[in-house]
Amino acid sequence: MTTQRSGHDQAAGEGDVHAAIASLRFAAKDVDTRAVRGRITRAIGTLLHAVLPGARVGELCLLQDHASGWSLEAEVIGLLPDGVLLTPIGDLVGLSHRAEVLPTGRMQEVSVGPDLLGRVIDSFGRPLDGKGPIKTVHKCPLRGKAPNPMRRRGIEQPFPLGVRVLDGLLTCGEGQRIGIYGDAGCGKSTLMSQIVKGAAADVTVVALIGERGREVREFIERHIGDALARTIVVVETSDRSAMERAQCAHMATALAEYFRDQGLQVVLMMDSLTRFSRAMREIGLAAGEPPTRRGFPPSVFALLPGLLERAGMGERGSITAFYTVLVEGDGTGDPIAEESRGILDGHIILSRALASREHFPAIDVLSSRSRVMDAVASGPHRKAASVFRDLLSRYNEAEFLIKVGEYKPGSDPLTDRAIDSIEELRAFLRQGQDEPSSFEETVSWMSRLTA
Repeated sequence: MTTQRSGHDQAAGEGDVHAAIASLRFAAKDVDTRAVRGRITRAIGTLLHAVLPGARVGELCLLQDHASGWSLEAEVIGLLPDGVLLTPIGDLVGLSHRAEVLPTGRMQEVSVGPDLLGRVIDSFGRPLDGKGPIKTVHKCPLRGKAPNPMRRRGIEQPFPLGVRVLDGLLTCGEGQRIGIYGDAGCGKSTLMSQIVKGAAADVTVVALIGERGREVREFIERHIGDALARTIVVVETSDRSAMERAQCAHMATALAEYFRDQGLQVVLMMDSLTRFSRAMREIGLAAGEPPTRRGFPPSVFALLPGLLERAGMGERGSITAFYTVLVEGDGTGDPIAEESRGILDGHIILSRALASREHFPAIDVLSSRSRVMDAVASGPHRKAASVFRDLLSRYNEAEFLIKVGEYKPGSDPLTDRAIDSIEELRAFLRQGQDEPSSFEETVSWMSRLTA
């Protein structure tokens, strides 16, 4: 009897709980709820201080002034004892003390899809080319993680670029990451154009970071041309905020990652890594970080590997990446040049002396290196490239003596051969912007020159 009563009491108790929950739900419908809102306490330069409980680093927030209708997105970049640091994604003109800060609860994402091919967009995926809206099919993180190093495929196959000096003497592999180092006026745009047009890629993603506005359309029309059909161009010009310029690099990399994950061969061309680093310097210094080498805060050197390691081989597809770096001379002492050389798989040095002689592409072959050439080039190919380099080096060593008339023919047979063949070597190294050369033709020509 006691057992029956206790079971009856338990059932009655459960019924009371369910009734109470239902009553609370009904009452909650009439409760006036408001989202968590913060307020701006300080705005100096490109940095905002705000009181915003519960905000997370990397979270997107919306700044709104209901009185004027002004609004702008911002990202949380730091936490303080009395609030948070935000960096605006756009122009702060119009901000007032009335503005509220609304956390969105989400990190930045990228809308991706095949309809992006042939389009020019900004770092938010908004079209800049006037061709109408873009249909996307998927979202992925703006700042993705690098692939697991143990699950990456190795770099085993050459990646033809259509540029003789690169295919022959600085052979790149599929999934390699290469830096292009040079000062302004060294033919950087010309070389980028040749790679975009000649590379054996399914998709090309070009990031133009901090470029002059007038140069963007010129680069697309003159240097990309018909290759735009399989290319996505991401643009943030020099007048945009530091966050937008920095985001341009992440946006382009995220797009390349999406197509790599579809099993495609992707070329990522970023111009330039220097301007990305300068944008991050602006953000870091505004946040109060201490300046170190050349005024760059420590966060820049922590962020570079994270960005560069996202490219390369994946489990299915690949991203073969080229990053331009603006340097003076050979780049000695430039912190971004030195840091990136230690991360990337090769470096291409552009020579102002060659460019001044109208020798394009103006690549200093003897100062440039591809770290994967030995793994992807055949034995005869490597041998021919070694002989070519040796001949070029011997001529450079004897060039001064030749010019002043002090060189004596017959003193060194190999140097004599280098002098006799220098014009043929230079003809191989020179290549017009619209003068494609297949990988097989390049290796065959180089083999004949060095036989």
